[in-house]
Amino acid sequence: MTTLQVFYLVSLVVFGLIFGSFANVVIWRLPRGESVVSPGSHCPSCAGPIRPYDNIPVISWLVLRGRCRDCGEPIHWRYPLVEALSAAAWLSAGLAFGMHPRALVALVLFYLLLILAFIDLDVMRLPNALVAAIAAVGFGAAAVAQLTGVRLAPLTQVSGAGPLAQPLLAAVAGSVLGGGFIAVLNWGYTAMRGRKGFGMGDVKLAAASGAYLGPYVLLALMFGSLFAVIGGLALTAGEGAEPRAQRRFPFGPFLAFGIVTAAVTGPALVGLYLRAILP
Repeated sequence: MTTLQVFYLVSLVVFGLIFGSFANVVIWRLPRGESVVSPGSHCPSCAGPIRPYDNIPVISWLVLRGRCRDCGEPIHWRYPLVEALSAAAWLSAGLAFGMHPRALVALVLFYLLLILAFIDLDVMRLPNALVAAIAAVGFGAAAVAQLTGVRLAPLTQVSGAGPLAQPLLAAVAGSVLGGGFIAVLNWGYTAMRGRKGFGMGDVKLAAASGAYLGPYVLLALMFGSLFAVIGGLALTAGEGAEPRAQRRFPFGPFLAFGIVTAAVTGPALVGLYLRAILP
């Protein structure tokens, strides 16, 4: 690894931490209809403004031992967690796509998915504005790739010379497959159980992510479903069968993780599978 590559990856981590601090603001304020710009960062308990030297991602929380400098009330550990996950998301984009414009498209996707995942955990809702932003960047990158030949999106490009090798067609196909699959699955679940299994936010997010994944969006849905089953079993361990069946979980975080996993490993995994089954 060259010095330039190391500097590039370290820079991604630093900026990921900085933007992770802003992600905490968006996660808290956006679902509540508050401005993400004003007022500045403040303690959730005493509303005292956070000093610049107390607003260093992760480090300040550790130095202050997770408490406000003014009132001494605990500051939730989730704040440094989001900052660290943001840094990890940015670093993952750089490691997966290198020093290429696709890395910028990937880090935008990963960063917005992180914000959406925590909002869904809080309020079980995926704000349309953020999902629309994901779709706009994805289809915009696919359109640029179609016009210029610069490989921006989908991140998981289909090889060959068929229609799905065309960036914009692959993005549209992925969007239809992702949103359509979740919508049909939800319709079937509702018909059998009399209640919805997924929200419309999940359908929209699956459709938006298709612009980045093309047909590999189906792999993202498979991963998301697998993570949801594992997470659901872990969260309901020890509960009876009836409470477990009635409990609701946000699917957004698991779907987000599935999207990132498919974006980073999808083509490699499919390639391994095809080489294993084909003579």
